[in-house]
Amino acid sequence: MKSVDTIESVLKLKGRQVLSVAPTATVYEAIAIMSEKGVGALLVMSEGRLAGIISERDYARKVILKDRSSKQTQVRDIMTSPVITATPGHTVEDCMRTITENRIRHLPVLEGDRVVGMISIGDLVNWIITAHEETIGHLKSYIAGQYPG
Repeated sequence: MKSVDTIESVLKLKGRQVLSVAPTATVYEAIAIMSEKGVGALLVMSEGRLAGIISERDYARKVILKDRSSKQTQVRDIMTSPVITATPGHTVEDCMRTITENRIRHLPVLEGDRVVGMISIGDLVNWIITAHEETIGHLKSYIAGQYPG
């Protein structure tokens, strides 16, 4: 595992499950799904295409702070669109840069206009930590072989 590995590698390890909601769903329904599934964002899909993304941050800033009703507000009214995306060919490093520069936490992964997965900042950090642990393990083995104690 390395930061130059592709997002395809990350998806193979974490899976390609994508949770989504329709733009006409209520924000309450979207937040309930996020809570049930333990995720911080859902893709907003319309007619099989990515229309937007809704996150806990959208809920906090566009519903709670604006004193709106989550049971009466539709997802389309607060979703983020257009969505910043990645492709399976992007590297972990590319995606870390994109997430950092855009101050976002989730990246849908698209092949053409088809959603093939979603990665989060947590997925990328875990990948990088594992890569560092592997490198440390290799270095320890090398040192132990070179300099028997």
